[in-house]
Amino acid sequence: MVAHSGLITVMTRAARKAAPRLRRDFGEVEQLQVSRKGPGDFVSIADKAAEQTIVEELRNARPDWGLLLEEGGEVEGNPDKPRWIVDPLDGTTNFLHGIPHFSISIAVEERAPNGTRQISHGLVYQPLTDETFWAEKGRGAWLHDRRLRVSSRRDMSEAVIGTGIPFLGRGDSEEWSKIYEAVGPEVSGIRRFGSAALDLAWVAAGRFDGFWEKELAPWDAAAGLILVREAGGFVTDYKGADRAYEKGEYIAAAAGIHSRLQKLIAGALR
Repeated sequence: MVAHSGLITVMTRAARKAAPRLRRDFGEVEQLQVSRKGPGDFVSIADKAAEQTIVEELRNARPDWGLLLEEGGEVEGNPDKPRWIVDPLDGTTNFLHGIPHFSISIAVEERAPNGTRQISHGLVYQPLTDETFWAEKGRGAWLHDRRLRVSSRRDMSEAVIGTGIPFLGRGDSEEWSKIYEAVGPEVSGIRRFGSAALDLAWVAAGRFDGFWEKELAPWDAAAGLILVREAGGFVTDYKGADRAYEKGEYIAAAAGIHSRLQKLIAGALR
């Protein structure tokens, strides 16, 4: 058993406590009551129930910490303490259409001495496959007890790249098309699976060689960001700067692929 901090234990327990309800409701997806939250963006009873379960577990463990929640918004805590960032169901549209690809994402955000916010712990849990991807700053990234490393591929022609595609009411289709036209001919494949948290976890695990997406909220990418970095990868914004989390703009990949992917994306947007 790999030793990890108490925070990872808390996060794992919270995710696993919420998972059975998600699995049950996924099996009865056609009977779920669903309300519209916005164009192309749905929220289910299962989503809200999972968030409530996770929040209860996290608050029991750290009652003075704040939270940033996809459904519940920001919950104030002690400003001198870290805060939790939670997406109880990343891949809601997949979930509601019976597509078995979604995850629970939980991260810890701490304020650095210079005032910037940094992610120190992250966990992405896939309820249907029972895969727990987790990372702690300075202690590596793991899938259960197996150490994760990003892909060692350096040839773009062998790379499979994950992304998010603009859809109804979200994203810049023209900009995405320019990037696709630059990246597509250079790589072995491009995939859009519908859960940014899992996409980033898969970069950390070497399943994807790289990933790009824009307009991601903190709860979409916080846990995945530290997973990739602790697995030896790089995460930047489209200009190659260390502002991905701040801007919600991500290029994540191993060193051999990242520089090439970043140059293609930046060149496409000039």
